[in-house]
Amino acid sequence: MSEFLLPDVGEGLIEAEIVTWKVKVGDVVAINDIVVEIETAKSLVELPSPFAGEVTALMVAEGDTVSVGTPIIAIGAPAPAGAAAGPAAGEMEIDLSNPAASGRVEGESLVGRNKAERGPQRRARKGSVTPSSEAAANTQMQVQGAFAPGGAQSQDVAPADEPAVPAVPAVEPEPVSEFVPVRALSNGEVRVLAKPPVRKLAKDLGVDLALLTATGPGGTVTRADVEGAASSDAGPSVVEPSRPSVQSGQRETREPIKGVRKMMAGAMVGSAFSAPHVTEWVTLDVTRTTELVERLKARREFREVKVSPLLVLARAVMLAMRRTPEINSFWDESAQEVVLKHYVNLGIAAATPRGLVVPNVKDAQDLTLLELAGELNQLTATAREGRTQPAEMSGGTFTITNVGVFGVDAGTPIINPGESAILCFGAIKKQPWVVTTDGVDEIVVRQVTTLALSFDHRHIDGEKGSRFLSDVAGILEDPASALLF
Repeated sequence: MSEFLLPDVGEGLIEAEIVTWKVKVGDVVAINDIVVEIETAKSLVELPSPFAGEVTALMVAEGDTVSVGTPIIAIGAPAPAGAAAGPAAGEMEIDLSNPAASGRVEGESLVGRNKAERGPQRRARKGSVTPSSEAAANTQMQVQGAFAPGGAQSQDVAPADEPAVPAVPAVEPEPVSEFVPVRALSNGEVRVLAKPPVRKLAKDLGVDLALLTATGPGGTVTRADVEGAASSDAGPSVVEPSRPSVQSGQRETREPIKGVRKMMAGAMVGSAFSAPHVTEWVTLDVTRTTELVERLKARREFREVKVSPLLVLARAVMLAMRRTPEINSFWDESAQEVVLKHYVNLGIAAATPRGLVVPNVKDAQDLTLLELAGELNQLTATAREGRTQPAEMSGGTFTITNVGVFGVDAGTPIINPGESAILCFGAIKKQPWVVTTDGVDEIVVRQVTTLALSFDHRHIDGEKGSRFLSDVAGILEDPASALLF
C-alpha cells in the first residue's frame, strides 16, 4: 500500500484545505488520475495520483486543513481480475427496477455503465496499473512544477458525466449520442450533462442547470449557456460570491479565515502598513471611449471576444507608462533599490467566491488590442471557474480594479504587494457635462467616470503620479490621442 502525501504545489506552501474528493474507497485509479481538489492560499488545485491501484482509505475529510507532508489517501494494489464475479464486459450492470442493485448512491445519475467502465475491470480500459515508484516521482514533480511561477499551466478538464450506453433490454431503444442532455434519477429528477468547471460556475452564479437549454456538443451545457442565463452585467473584474445560507432565528454566522481569503488579508495588511499610499482622483468624459467600444464590437475580428471600456483603459495604462516608467516599478526594501520593470504584467483584481485574486496578463505591452481582449476574456473565465493558478497570479507589475461593475464611483485601492501603483476604475454614468463648441459653453448629457490612482509615495512623487493619471484620462477622453504616445 502507498500513501500519497500532500505536496507543496506552490513556493513555500505550508498547508491546504481538502475541498472535494474525486474518488472513494474501492475505486481503481491510474497514475495521473485526479483524486482530490485542494485549496491553497492562492487557488483551487486538482492533484493527480502518483500511484496506481485501488483506493483503500481517504485519510483526511473534506473541509479539513492539513499540513504539507500529511498522508491524505492510501492506494493499494488492485484486486485480481477474477476476484469479483459479475456480468461479462459489455453487459449491463444496472437494474432500473431496483436502484440499490446498481451499486450507485442516491443522487447520482442512474445511467448504466458496461462492466469495462466500473470496478476492478476499469483496468481493461486503463491498461495494467502496477504501482511504479518512478512514475510516482514523475507525477510528484509535475504537480510541483505546474504551479511554480512560469511553470506548466493546468490542463483542460475532461467531461466527468457518464458516457452514453446501449439501451437496456426490454426498454424501448432510442437514439443515443456521445452525450445525452439529461438522465433520469431514481427520484424522478434529472441530471444535466456539463463539465465540472461549468457546474461550479452555475453554482456560484445561482443558475439551475436543469432549466437551461444546452447548446454544447451532444446536448452538454456550456459556460456560455450559464453566463447567458445569469444575465450578469458584471465585467471581467468581478465574480459574484455565493452567500452562506442562514437558518431561521440564527443571529450570527462564523466563517473560518483560510485559503485565498487568509492570504489576501495578510497581503493587504502588509501593503497598507509598509508602503505610504497616496490616492488621486480625476473625473472625466469617456463618451468617445464608449463609442469606440461599440465600433470595435461591430468589427468582424472582435466578434468572438468581449469588448468593454476596461480594454481601452488597459491599453491606455500601458501607453501612459512610457512617459512615467516609475509607475511600473517596485521598492526593494532589502536591497534599498527601486526596480524599474521594462515589461508589463497587467493584473486585474477579481472578486471570487473564495476571496480576492489578482491574475495578470503576462507581457501585456507586446499584445495587440485584439490579443489583449482575448487574454482578458480568458483571465475572466478562469477566475469565474475558480481555476486561477499561482503562476497566473505571480509577477504582476501593475493592477486595475474595476469597482464600476458594482455601480461604485471610485475608491482608495490598496497597492498589490510587489507593485507600486493600482488604478481604480469607477462606474460609467450619464451625467450633465459642460462642453465647449466654437467657444460656446453648453451643458449636454455625456458618459462620465472617475479614476482613482493609489501609488507608493516612497519613490513616486505627486508630479509623477499626477502625470500618469492625466495621461490615462486624456486617452480615455480622446482615444485618438493614443497615437501621440
